[in-house]
Amino acid sequence: MFGFSLPLAPVEASEWGCEILLCAAAENPSWQGVQSCHPPMERLISAMKRPGFSWPTCPEGGAGKTGYQKYADCPAGWIPSAGQRDFDRGRGRELSRCSRVVDRCSGRNFRPRYGSDNNRVVIDGNITRVYSGNNSCRYIEFSARPLRDKPYYFDIKDDNSGKETRRFFDLRK
Repeated sequence: MFGFSLPLAPVEASEWGCEILLCAAAENPSWQGVQSCHPPMERLISAMKRPGFSWPTCPEGGAGKTGYQKYADCPAGWIPSAGQRDFDRGRGRELSRCSRVVDRCSGRNFRPRYGSDNNRVVIDGNITRVYSGNNSCRYIEFSARPLRDKPYYFDIKDDNSGKETRRFFDLRK
């Protein structure tokens, strides 16, 4: 009619992107429990392994770019932090741990018992205390940050309220 034709690939990608959005947003059951979601989600998982992969989009669905958050929130009173020195296990500046400052001074001087390392006492397998000096009742506690069960997400904008809602999902089969 207009003397040119549009390629079908963007339309197909958009439809696939919308299928992924609908399936990823499924909660009870999740996409793994919805038989019709298996083909588009398995196609996605396969496509992610290829070089140059980019997420298919669904402009009609009001979703922004897909994201990935490996770690869950820290427990109340703790904040995300990078690993400390040698016990960060090579994670560098990744916020892979939770930390909190503890002050137990109460007007007195407290001297912790040190192990073989002069600056650190491991409380148990999950929490490490780092003291700020030889005579200190102030210390920082570190704990491994919990991993998310569903690390992938879409931010979906509500056209009426303008509010964005983050919907997490996983890609395990």
